[in-house]
Amino acid sequence: MSNRIAVIGTGYVGLVSGTCFAESGHKVLCVDIDAQKVEKLRHAEMPIYEPGLEHLLARNIKEERLTFTTELEEAVINCNVLFLCLPTPPGGDGAADLNFVLKAAGEIGRLMVKNNIDEPRIIVNKSTVPVGTAAKVGKVLKEAAPDKDTIVVSNPEFLREGFAVEDFMKPERVIIGTENDYARDIMRDLYEPFVRSGNPIYFMDEKSAEVSKYAANSFLAMKITFMNDLAAYCEEVGADIENVRTSIGSDSRIGKRFLFAGIGYGGSCFPKDVKALIHSADSCGTPLKIMNAVEEVNKFQTERFFKRIEKRFTSLKGKHLAVWGLAFKPNTDDVREAPAYKIIDKLLEAGASVAAYDPEAVENTRKIYGDRIAFLKRDEVLKDADALVICTEWTEFRKPDFDVMKSDMKQHIIFDGRNLYDLASMAETGFEYYSIGRASITND
Repeated sequence: MSNRIAVIGTGYVGLVSGTCFAESGHKVLCVDIDAQKVEKLRHAEMPIYEPGLEHLLARNIKEERLTFTTELEEAVINCNVLFLCLPTPPGGDGAADLNFVLKAAGEIGRLMVKNNIDEPRIIVNKSTVPVGTAAKVGKVLKEAAPDKDTIVVSNPEFLREGFAVEDFMKPERVIIGTENDYARDIMRDLYEPFVRSGNPIYFMDEKSAEVSKYAANSFLAMKITFMNDLAAYCEEVGADIENVRTSIGSDSRIGKRFLFAGIGYGGSCFPKDVKALIHSADSCGTPLKIMNAVEEVNKFQTERFFKRIEKRFTSLKGKHLAVWGLAFKPNTDDVREAPAYKIIDKLLEAGASVAAYDPEAVENTRKIYGDRIAFLKRDEVLKDADALVICTEWTEFRKPDFDVMKSDMKQHIIFDGRNLYDLASMAETGFEYYSIGRASITND
């Protein structure tokens, strides 16, 4: 079966999806309204940092399987499967804003009428959208093109930033929401190359597929938040959250992943999806009390961490803090909802000066903070620092030279928001060491 794919929107999900579909041999046309971005992509210039993606992008452009345009009409005319990979930002009430998705759907319908397209067009919602969105998209399409054959499919993405190429090329599962046999066959054909090892493709109704994405992300956010909440209890009673994590993670019913205590989740997915699920459930009169608690605890986690820093110094006015890590997680330059920003904001408000380092997220951070904080190399950032604050668990932070650090820093204090170091080893370094859910090393 020969299919030509259009990917509408070249953000994180769209660019990864389009490139990986091209890598499997499909002809893929990516559409974006940003002409400057499109021109850069045509020359294989990456707008984001994602390990492994740059090489695939360049190769598939060279092989002419992957092309870029600003013209949606080109995609509607030439492609039978159109993936909507558009932003759905949270509104003031937490609800997902569907304007970009619905506007694109209406334009697709109008262009089908304009060009007298009678062949079926499958419109795939790959954006993270609330339950009922497929029906809304279908209604917009029918209003714009009542006599045209359009089929709406829900196909949520489950890409982890930093591992997105691997997740797309070797998915644990693919979820496809459609009850249309023609669309089912087309979607199976598109995804079969990625599940040759036997991982499942689940077909279901559109609403169940939509809920599945929010449910998955919210459940993972809940696991993280449970450990963060438990960490405060462990500190109070003298337990070690790392021992607790190892213990419960060995239970196959719980699993080892997403059990690391820290300073809270961030990024483009978990905060937005938790808010959207809370809003959707509230709107239906079936509030998810547990998710409200998850959001509340996550907000408090950075506040709690900052209070530990503030308590240690009594006053932060005039203190100089070094920060390692700005991205919300390692292996990405994404700083959306980054816990590091919340910590930095509080440090600045308290009168401290800040110097920061991150392997990939400096430029994105500079756009936000300008010259309000200093951006230096990893070791230079420690010069004359009263303390080091670790906000992101980049691999390069795991084995530093503590002797060199001591010679650079004004005071030998580390606040580790990601539990990177072993307590026994830290006790030998001469540093004061404060982490999450574990005993503090104060060198009294």
